[in-house]
Amino acid sequence: MEQALPSIGSPFFYTVFFVAVLIMIAVDMMALKQSGSHKVSLKEAGIWSAIWVSVACAFGGWLWWYLSTDPAYGPVIADQKTLEFFTGYVIEKSLAVDNIFVFLMIFAYFKVPVEYQRRVLLYGVFGAIILRTVMVFLGAALVKEFSWILYIFGAFLLFTGLKMMLPEKEEEQNLEDNPLLKFLRRHLRMTPDFHGEAFFVMKNGMRYATPMFLVLVFVEISDVVFAVDSIPAIFAITMDPFIVLTSNIFAILGLRAMFFLLADVADRFHLLRYGLAIVLSFIGVKLLILKFYHIPVSVSLGVVFVVITGSVVASLMFPKKETK
Repeated sequence: MEQALPSIGSPFFYTVFFVAVLIMIAVDMMALKQSGSHKVSLKEAGIWSAIWVSVACAFGGWLWWYLSTDPAYGPVIADQKTLEFFTGYVIEKSLAVDNIFVFLMIFAYFKVPVEYQRRVLLYGVFGAIILRTVMVFLGAALVKEFSWILYIFGAFLLFTGLKMMLPEKEEEQNLEDNPLLKFLRRHLRMTPDFHGEAFFVMKNGMRYATPMFLVLVFVEISDVVFAVDSIPAIFAITMDPFIVLTSNIFAILGLRAMFFLLADVADRFHLLRYGLAIVLSFIGVKLLILKFYHIPVSVSLGVVFVVITGSVVASLMFPKKETK
């Protein structure tokens, strides 16, 4: 197995990263507070999407500049780590599209008004950052202690990819029979209707959960489910927990804006599911053959870009037939 480059995750790098993330979250929260509850326009979603992508690119540029000018690293490591960062970012961005389909299903089931969706997604991102940080460091510890776990990651990704290639079932997904939903409704005092964007309200001196709280719970759970795919996928690109974490979190930060950008046109990308399936299968194979052959990161990035772009273009060229 090819010897991995040492991690660049020094206290200084982690500090710069978390400061940048906290600043952007603060800006996002201020913008949400000032704008109040309203339906996010396509223009607003596009601007915020561009901002989040620009921030990620700026971080990647800073990372390359700092590593290339630091004698402890040099240009070779700078090129490698920056390529790993952007490859992980593109993979996570691509897989995040699947989150959007699930979010749409959750919002449709609970009948969440469009003007209230921003806040629940914002808090969902907060929770996702914490959960994925824990999962990344746990995964890194497991990989360091038991290198054979990479083969389990590979087999799981290959299985997931092949399963995604199967034709989708036509019946509509329904949360009504979900065990967690039944448990929460049984053990929580619930209001029948939404109370603005509030997760909890006080009635007769007692605290009641609103349907918005249930929405938040399911948004967080869906992210955990997708993290089980995305985090092992990035470990196939790099064993450096700093790169895995930063590429993952920067992609998540833009998830809310990407949701509103694609929410109305998500159904048009009906072939994207198969593109993601091919990507996951490719990454799974990459992990499984790691002992015999190391596929370069540049090749991985090229495969991901070509497959995802191709599935999007094919979706637009061959629209899904309308069914009565």
